[in-house]
Amino acid sequence: MGESPFRDDLFAGMRVLVTGGGTGMGLAFATAFAAHGAQVAIASRNDEHLATGATAIATATGAEVLTHVVDVRDSESVAALAATLESEWGALDILVNNAAGNFFAPVAEMSENAWRAVVDIVLDGTFRVSRACHPLLCKGRDASVVNVVANYAWGAASFVAHSGAAKAGVLNLTRSLALEWASHGIRVNAFCPGVVPTEGAKANLFPAPEMEQMITDTIPRGRLATADEMALQVLWLAVSDYVVGECLVADGGQWLAGNPFYTLGKLVAN
Repeated sequence: MGESPFRDDLFAGMRVLVTGGGTGMGLAFATAFAAHGAQVAIASRNDEHLATGATAIATATGAEVLTHVVDVRDSESVAALAATLESEWGALDILVNNAAGNFFAPVAEMSENAWRAVVDIVLDGTFRVSRACHPLLCKGRDASVVNVVANYAWGAASFVAHSGAAKAGVLNLTRSLALEWASHGIRVNAFCPGVVPTEGAKANLFPAPEMEQMITDTIPRGRLATADEMALQVLWLAVSDYVVGECLVADGGQWLAGNPFYTLGKLVAN
């Protein structure tokens, strides 16, 4: 990752789980924690992504990485993940709920399976992982949960309504858990990243080059985000002791200028 404003040992001795941590922003989050001294676990449905992700983290930071195949749609799979963390670490200090899924689809043409696929990963998966990890977080040091949302969670999410509804649910869940768990010594916050041109985003949200430029044109900062700079925001949230139940937005001003998904969705739909 690039230059960091944080101490290299900021997370020394702390144990961090990142779901969806094998690729994209999740991999950047996990790498950043490892680069600052944390013990890191990454979880994903795809064991190949986990293997390549762990290798990338080790190459960048020299850290050993714990990996676990998990399907956040399945409670038993999530329970097995928590059991592995209990066995390996005994406790958890930081949880980053990053597992997600998204694709363009008009609601009138969206199957129930398509709707459920996204909601089950994003909203229900965040619930399942948070609930399963709660006992471990209670035993952690300065425990913190960061839930990744999107800037259409509080506005219209045209053509990505399944994701919008799920992310809005995660935002509400974040605030609910923040109140319930503050007395348990666990802070819960949300992070809303800007658009990062990961392979997944390019494939699902702007497959054509002109669409990437259209998104860039909606961002007052004048450029897309990088995964590394988004990771620094997650690090800040994870150690900001007096921030509880908030949503940190780092999207280059995009949501202030209006959401681009309506225009992009019409292009895909047509």
